[in-house]
Amino acid sequence: MSPMSLKPAKALTRLPAALLALVLAVVLAACGSSGDDAGGDPSAAANAGAFPVTIEHKYGSTEISEKPEKVVTLGLSDQDAALALGVKPVGAVDWFKERPYGSWSWAKEHWGGTQPEIVGERDEYNMEKIAGLEPDLIIAQYSGMAKEQYDKLSQIAPVVAQPKEYPDYAAPWQDMSRRIGKALGQEDQMNQLIEQLDQRFAEVRENHPQWAEQTMIVADSFEPGAYSAFTSTDPKAIFFREMGFKLSEEVDRTAEEGMNVAELSSEQLGMLDADRLVWVTSGEEANNRIKAEPLYQRLKVHQDGRDLFVPYENPDVGAAFSFNTVLSIPYAIDQMVPMLEEK
Repeated sequence: MSPMSLKPAKALTRLPAALLALVLAVVLAACGSSGDDAGGDPSAAANAGAFPVTIEHKYGSTEISEKPEKVVTLGLSDQDAALALGVKPVGAVDWFKERPYGSWSWAKEHWGGTQPEIVGERDEYNMEKIAGLEPDLIIAQYSGMAKEQYDKLSQIAPVVAQPKEYPDYAAPWQDMSRRIGKALGQEDQMNQLIEQLDQRFAEVRENHPQWAEQTMIVADSFEPGAYSAFTSTDPKAIFFREMGFKLSEEVDRTAEEGMNVAELSSEQLGMLDADRLVWVTSGEEANNRIKAEPLYQRLKVHQDGRDLFVPYENPDVGAAFSFNTVLSIPYAIDQMVPMLEEK
């Protein structure tokens, strides 16, 4: 599955019941003798005062009775919100096959020399690894966690599953961030970060009022003859909407229900003939392949030079607005605004 395609995973990581019970027994015994102490954390006392908290989610509600010390994040980008609050998850899932973990420009300094245990890919979790980390909180906001997974994980630690108000992967970054902040006892701090980013977006819109009259489409292509345009529920499209652009209603209508992309053939490339078109791709080889497509060459957005090709990595601009988090958004704005101003 590519970085752009987000659909509910049907294959679950399963542990035999006897093995899971054994793992949990070991974890519970270890927890009873743990010597971990939060005394060295200057914010521990303040954070402790925020508890207990109860957070509602897709599968009910979860109470967190005290400040978590060991956090596992299972949402594709949840670790960013935790890092923004100074919390380094002990476990996380792998989205972009990024090894070693945490090398993204916007997150590198927050991880420091620490690396989390990789406990799964996308929505497939290694229950044994998670249990072995002995977490006291599991967060899964930008995820497609299934009820069966939630039930198993809840035997290990309190689980804050994805928001119930939205389809999987469709909750606004602000909502997911607030819930993570609340779960970590730092709701006020997270609200301040969100307000700062909302102000940055407002400044971008104020400085570029013309963008409000322009329709933007964000697209990708991972193989010849196959193209994807991101819907209004995808973080990449949301990022450009918050910068002031309009999004394509036709893309939303074309996408299959529950998908974050409209899959297009070469013959359907006319749908991409918008005011602005941003391609986020794997690199120059993909860029040249797209530009060489005869039907693409006919598009006015290409002929007028209103298309823009942005890499996921090296530099990691596309990854930044794919994550679209409290950590990655400032970097994405800094990189993208000058690129768009040149077009």
